[in-house]
Amino acid sequence: MASELEFKLEKFEGPLDLLLHLIDKNKVDIYDIPVALITEQYMEYLEGLREDDYDMDTMSEFLVMASTLLDIKCRMLLPKEKDEEGEEIDPRTELVQRLLEYKIYKYASLELRDMSMDASRALYKGSSMPKEVLDFEEPIDLERLVGDNTLQKLNAIFDELIRRQEDKIDPVRSKFGTIEKEEVDAEAKVSYIRNFARGRKSFSFRDLLTEAGSKAEIIISFLCILEMMKNGEVEARQAEVGDDIEIIVKEIADEPDTEMNIRT
Repeated sequence: MASELEFKLEKFEGPLDLLLHLIDKNKVDIYDIPVALITEQYMEYLEGLREDDYDMDTMSEFLVMASTLLDIKCRMLLPKEKDEEGEEIDPRTELVQRLLEYKIYKYASLELRDMSMDASRALYKGSSMPKEVLDFEEPIDLERLVGDNTLQKLNAIFDELIRRQEDKIDPVRSKFGTIEKEEVDAEAKVSYIRNFARGRKSFSFRDLLTEAGSKAEIIISFLCILEMMKNGEVEARQAEVGDDIEIIVKEIADEPDTEMNIRT
């Protein structure tokens, strides 16, 4: 019986918190709440409260829930109502839904509280980066240098040119004879490309690489253009994705300011 249940008049956060406590205390299913028993224990708790236990707003919430429980208790005694589909309506459904939502938020708040307590015991090392590193600035604006071009686009063009060169070679007859080392004069090739660019306002990147006679020459030409872009002598533009890259000549020095970082 309800009189056998002893309460420790602890403070609850609200009426839903008290109802969850009663459900756990009685070990009943939240989906099948014995409304008569829970209502009786709920009212006993309210009778044991003092005026200074809660403020007026919270007390009004407890009273509203008490009236809700009494209303559900009365509806449980009446003939079952049915919905439009002919199924019986359980007067406890809305209350159960509210209790489940409150239970989720309550457990979530407990998890956050534990995480906050754990975080308060964590220590973090302060910043110890040298001032020289923090003040370092890139000598070249890489975004401006590269523009809309990406490594994937440049690599696709390079692969296409290599494939064209390979298509010109007979895969069978090219294997005959002795293997000879391919000699390429890197300095002469770089000088040729710089002279080629100096006499033009712009030219096709694809056409420049197509004129190369071997794979080594293509690689040297490719690296030379990248080095000239880095030095600000030329600029690459592309109207649409997949279009040919146009090399815009800005100012070609008579002699390069820095040694071309190209190896054969």
